[in-house]
Amino acid sequence: MRERRLLEKALAGSKNIRFSEMVALIEAFGFRLARVSGSHHVFVHPQVQELVNLQDVDGKAKLYQIHQFLRLVERYDLELGDEP
Repeated sequence: MRERRLLEKALAGSKNIRFSEMVALIEAFGFRLARVSGSHHVFVHPQVQELVNLQDVDGKAKLYQIHQFLRLVERYDLELGDEP
């Protein structure tokens, strides 16, 4: 249920999403952390060819990276892990 609220917050365009919240949301969609290179956290998904890159900047997620993730969710028709 927490992930649903995070998704709604991201879809509303909130500029105030913590990095840890975004990681939880990404993982709820079935992505897993593949590697960390400097400040770049790279996530992969078995059904998605593209990578998700997320950076922690003062505890917040970058807005453009949140938008990129949301476009991937829409493009690949991904669902939250707790949804049927």
